[in-house]
Amino acid sequence: MAEAHQAVAFQFTITPEGIDLQLSYQALNLILRSGVRSWKKRVSRMRNGVIKGVYPASPSSWLFVVIAILATMYMRSDPSMGLITKIQQHLPLSLHVSLSSQGQTMLSALLFSTLLWLSLILALRFCLKLLLSYHQWMFEQHGRVSNTTKIWVTLLRLLSSRKPLLYSYQTSLPHLPVPVIKETLNRYLLSARPLLTDEGYERMTKLAAQFENNLGNRLQRYLKLKALWATNYVSDWWEEYIYLRSRGPIMVNSNYYGMDFLYVSPTSVQAARAGNTITALLLYRRKVNREELKPSRVPGTVIPLCAAQCERMFNTTRTPGEETDVLQHWQDSEFIAVYHRGRYFRLWVYRAGRLLSPREIELQIQRILEDQSVPLPGEEKLGALTAGDRVPWAKIRKQYFSSGINKRSLDIIERSAFFVTLDDEEQGMKGDDPVGNLDRYAKSILHGKCYDRWFDKSFSIVIYKNGKSGLNAEHSWADAPTVAHLWEYTLATDAFQLGYTEDGHCKGDVDRSLPLPQKLTWDIPSEVQAQVSVSLAVAQALADDVDCHVFPFREFGKGQIKKLRVSPDALIQIGLQLAYYRDRGGFCLTYEASMTRLFREGRTETVRSCSNESCAFVKALEAGEAGEQCRHLFRQASERHQNLYRMAMTGAGIDRHLFCLYVVSKYLGVDSPFLKEVLSEPWRLSTSQTPVQQMELFDLKNNPEFISLGGGFGPVADDGYGVSYIIVGEEMINFHVSSKHSCSETDSHRFGRQITKAMLDIMTVLSADAKPSSSSKIQTQSKKQL
Repeated sequence: MAEAHQAVAFQFTITPEGIDLQLSYQALNLILRSGVRSWKKRVSRMRNGVIKGVYPASPSSWLFVVIAILATMYMRSDPSMGLITKIQQHLPLSLHVSLSSQGQTMLSALLFSTLLWLSLILALRFCLKLLLSYHQWMFEQHGRVSNTTKIWVTLLRLLSSRKPLLYSYQTSLPHLPVPVIKETLNRYLLSARPLLTDEGYERMTKLAAQFENNLGNRLQRYLKLKALWATNYVSDWWEEYIYLRSRGPIMVNSNYYGMDFLYVSPTSVQAARAGNTITALLLYRRKVNREELKPSRVPGTVIPLCAAQCERMFNTTRTPGEETDVLQHWQDSEFIAVYHRGRYFRLWVYRAGRLLSPREIELQIQRILEDQSVPLPGEEKLGALTAGDRVPWAKIRKQYFSSGINKRSLDIIERSAFFVTLDDEEQGMKGDDPVGNLDRYAKSILHGKCYDRWFDKSFSIVIYKNGKSGLNAEHSWADAPTVAHLWEYTLATDAFQLGYTEDGHCKGDVDRSLPLPQKLTWDIPSEVQAQVSVSLAVAQALADDVDCHVFPFREFGKGQIKKLRVSPDALIQIGLQLAYYRDRGGFCLTYEASMTRLFREGRTETVRSCSNESCAFVKALEAGEAGEQCRHLFRQASERHQNLYRMAMTGAGIDRHLFCLYVVSKYLGVDSPFLKEVLSEPWRLSTSQTPVQQMELFDLKNNPEFISLGGGFGPVADDGYGVSYIIVGEEMINFHVSSKHSCSETDSHRFGRQITKAMLDIMTVLSADAKPSSSSKIQTQSKKQL
């Protein structure tokens, strides 16, 4: 109880002589410093609010406008064309009495200058918004830039010349446009053509025409009305109906994971790795709070992307409800929640307003690792409630966690900055079966033991016994690129900035008087323990069914692909089509995630990667057609894929528009056979690229072993595959494949082999007329995959 006594700032007792007041100056000092830190943060937020509020101008530009107006007045000129005089006439009578005529003129000039300055800021922001609404640059061929785009780039650089804060561009980003319904339907029919028979395509064409001529235009009017007043007509409904209203388990089905370095671990000391990782995450949070992070941009351009998803990265929890879950976000948190061997702890990471050093956090983590206490009854597997179905968890939470010690302990977990699991297992690419170990590593981060993660937290960190780490993220608050940006910074800061001593421990000073981490207490009745067992059984069945396969593709990478003037993403996606065709004997509806963060509060759009052109190439290659013909068809498929991606990024996608029309139809209580059929189509191949956004943090030339494995997710369809990939450097692509053991037609390892062979076969076709020696080498590698 020593830490409890230290937290008491004063004590008093009533005696016959009066009140005996005893002050703890140490505690008061801690309170004072903590208060100073809070006020500093408030002042920082106010300052940042002003700076981003006037962007692309600067606060100091107000002084320039004032001086310019006063200078022109001094030269006997009236730049306001009589407005300063009008303002002076309408000043309050008290000011007419208390100020001289010259003082009234000066005050009126200041008011006019301020109004002029605000008007100029609005004009600049309007111009910036117009510039950011121009997307034609994306559709121009490489090396053939139009004069319009050149002028646009120049103007955009001029308006973006000031160093922006993280959220400086938010109010200048355009709103996501509502596509023309006829164009969306035409794009849908074009995407569905390779998957339908002639009779099926004719039937869908008739359904689409009936929808457009009858219900469609009515729904479209409501959607346009929403787009007029909503910041983004898609994002709130997407978050609610796709994520928060889902009543099934979010473990595997929604949450996704990120992995550590492939070849190395900066240290093998578990507590030390935790110390640096936690410190790096908190340094990132500090940058987010102070808006010191650079706004993300389209790679290779000055085009900013929406940063709204960063707002709920930390101190956020998804709380269950019987009908819909709710995302709860707290302004700040000075502690994290830690799980180890069935016990939950609160670990304070600030003391007297100061962030603990990595070495101090390592000390506190080591204290948790050495704690010999046993879990309370029902505590060990309590996290299974977050892994099972949502409705039972919501009912249990409402009945048994709404008051008393259970509520206090649950509040600590939910209000924590993030969640940390200290795992007793060892993971990573090690031993005699490195690939198999990678598969087990992926499954461990994705679901663990189904009770040793808190899947409701915005993200949870897993630190393994041998120093490996991983991340599990809840999906509703943000998409993978936002979490990937956080994880890249964490890995790079851990390995290259914070570093370790020669014996693998964290650097920094240690205050040995730090209070022990606080072990949480619970009163778990038998009814809750029974539900924990039920939820664990549901989650365990789901986890056992997941088949994960992670493999590095080293035969070639981005460098060799770009030499052939081909988009790496297009080649991979077409390769996935070829692999699926060989694996299942046909084509399927394919989902590739594209971002819409060119628009305010944008999230994702679907690229339907299975196109007429990609199918034509696959069929030609499998039929053994001449290489020249295959190359021609591949170029067409690649260009088509890139165009689909550009359209999705610029708000001309298919699926989000149809989804929102479907939501409107449900609000109105009307049914659409067309929308119902479209939205019930299964995505048997769901894919996503994990972008590398901060390559400057990783010096792969001098440290080639520090290669990220990326991350992955569970299969979307019971009879389909989930495929995630990350293009690392110039010579490697890491793939993450998932499927379900319960489906006899899918096998993640088999599909992984098909992906490898498809990639090699495509490269053989493309490089046949470029470098014969390279072609024969790749052909030999392809035969080895058979």
